[in-house]
Amino acid sequence: MTHPPGDITDPRLADEGRRRIDWALSEMPVVRALTAEVAETRPLQGLRISACLHITTETANLARALKAAGADLVLCASNPLSTQDDVAAALVVHEGIPVYARRGEDTETYYRHLAAAVAHRPVITLDDGADLVSEIHKHHRELLPEMLGGTEETTTGVIRLRAMAREGALGYPIIAVNDAQTKHLFDNRYGTGQSALDGIIRATNILLAGKTFCVVGYGWCGRGIALRAKGHGAHVIVCEVEPLRALEAAMDGYRVMPLREAARQADFVVTATGDKHVVDRPHLEAAKDGCVLANAGHFNVEINLPALEALAVAKHRPRPSVDEYTLADGRRLRLLAEGRLVNLAAAEGHPSAVMDMSFANQLLSVIHLARRAQRLANGVHDVPRDIDREVARRKLAAMDLHIDTLTEEQARYLASWQEGT
Repeated sequence: MTHPPGDITDPRLADEGRRRIDWALSEMPVVRALTAEVAETRPLQGLRISACLHITTETANLARALKAAGADLVLCASNPLSTQDDVAAALVVHEGIPVYARRGEDTETYYRHLAAAVAHRPVITLDDGADLVSEIHKHHRELLPEMLGGTEETTTGVIRLRAMAREGALGYPIIAVNDAQTKHLFDNRYGTGQSALDGIIRATNILLAGKTFCVVGYGWCGRGIALRAKGHGAHVIVCEVEPLRALEAAMDGYRVMPLREAARQADFVVTATGDKHVVDRPHLEAAKDGCVLANAGHFNVEINLPALEALAVAKHRPRPSVDEYTLADGRRLRLLAEGRLVNLAAAEGHPSAVMDMSFANQLLSVIHLARRAQRLANGVHDVPRDIDREVARRKLAAMDLHIDTLTEEQARYLASWQEGT
């Protein structure tokens, strides 16, 4: 049997991957329904699409939907440690989709795979972290005039893209799927909250109850992590730089303090900021013996890894996904998943039920870009409100939940300024 071009670890894993992809689909009713609909209408017929995403069972179901819609699709990995090799194999062998992704691939391979996605000459891109967009802008600007647009799934990627837009450097329009309410209110909060804790527990098997658990960053991801850690019985500390978020954390019942103070007492420090070196050398120097360090942000820059390596006099791996660094004074710091996304590198990522909404937004946003008679202006755009509401409506229906509707009188009252008390 011939397979499409790509670079995967082992095609013999394809059957196992297909079983797990189908299992995930059972928890993705919105994507499942949309896939059936777009297979009839084929709104992406013949469009070249490249996607730099985490190669997981949920992503595979998005890929199936894009192909059903008619897209000419190529996939590459957005993180060297998040690829599920059996899923990559299933997409190549059973779905006929070119995939460039190997779990544990080195940096050179990662960028070779990224180059393969660019070589597809996409007119629409899908990104987790904006690496594909960045590669096109740095090295393949000849593609920009043909671009219909792209989507971005992560907080980190949206931060990068907004920076590009502010500088006038963004050469085509991007829809910030990450900022859809049906994405960040659910995927970031409930998905990251559960999956980050899942990764930490799988990697360490350390009881969280009674431990001091520090969450660095109180955005939607940080809120979810803090909530789940509290649910496990941990004493939660939140570290923030934004006063409003810090105030919210305090009113949610968490202790709030600077990270250097928190590091002295924390058994766990988990980052979720999208920024660089938020756990820096002074925090590492102050950290409690045995402290577990984990990152739930997209890139492995939130913990200052070069500083950790420089401080260490010894390093060993006591468990998969755990590197223990011994410092000169005998303290041990335990880094999870090499500082990469702990929920994907040490576990399986977000539950399928929340990714159902995120990937429904991705699919509908891509179709929105394809159907526009005129290209959107260069820049970062919100998911159209009607798409966000449609995803929420479909999810409620799939959960067999029903809500009220406004009466004509109520709608008229809300639209009027003349009727008062």
